[in-house]
Amino acid sequence: MTATYTFDVFSSLDGFGSATGDWTGYWGKQGPELLHHRHALFAEEQRMVFGANTYREFVQMLATSTENSEVHDPWVTRMVEMPATVVSSTLVGPLDWPDATVASGDAVDVVARLKEKSDVPLRSHGSLSMNRALMAAGLVDRVQVTLFPVITGQTGQAPIFAGAADFDLELIDSQTLDGNIQQLIYRPTLH
Repeated sequence: MTATYTFDVFSSLDGFGSATGDWTGYWGKQGPELLHHRHALFAEEQRMVFGANTYREFVQMLATSTENSEVHDPWVTRMVEMPATVVSSTLVGPLDWPDATVASGDAVDVVARLKEKSDVPLRSHGSLSMNRALMAAGLVDRVQVTLFPVITGQTGQAPIFAGAADFDLELIDSQTLDGNIQQLIYRPTLH
């Protein structure tokens, strides 16, 4: 039995993972329903998987944030407390993350081994290029997109699926949060 791997990502309607300017991590659209749902999602036992760049971004955000910023929302705190694997050929431990280990090598090989050995589900929040490669290798079981009601055509950064292979998506769950945020969970199949 292999562990389920979920690629979890926040997105603008036009497919960007973040934006410049005065946009925040939630594009300013978060509400209590989204935050409660995310906290419940991260209450489940699972192992986080990050690429080196996303790991560095999270550590930098945590280090420079204030106690009241969204970086310290309860679900983010819970994510940081979870066991994590950081796939990197440049980082060495110990890491600035309570229960993280570095796995060097190709992400496809590392995650294939993790899926075989893990007795808990695997989840990656962000790590776009790594997850595009994992999708192409058939290792992503679920793509969970939290779609925020914004278009960031001028300020969008981090195009989520730019350069990805072609996939057919089977919708396996959907939910509306706070009346205007869509959570869509798909099962991807290489087209």
